[in-house]
Amino acid sequence: MALSYKARRRLALLVLVLGLPVYIVMAVTIMNWIDRPGLWVELAVYVGLGVLWAFPLKVVFKGIGQPDPDASEDSDT
Repeated sequence: MALSYKARRRLALLVLVLGLPVYIVMAVTIMNWIDRPGLWVELAVYVGLGVLWAFPLKVVFKGIGQPDPDASEDSDT
């Protein structure tokens, strides 16, 4: 079942407002549990995790910036 445009917009907002901060806190917490592995390794892990979260959610964010395809063309909203 495909998500509607409005459902994808709401889900994308939920992910950005709630999910991403939780993901960031978890990533920092896990890196703090590990004894500081070195600047370059730590930077590589953070960059990798920063890119990794977007791949599973690519479908949710795709086309969100475009106008609603289901809305009538004469409508202003």
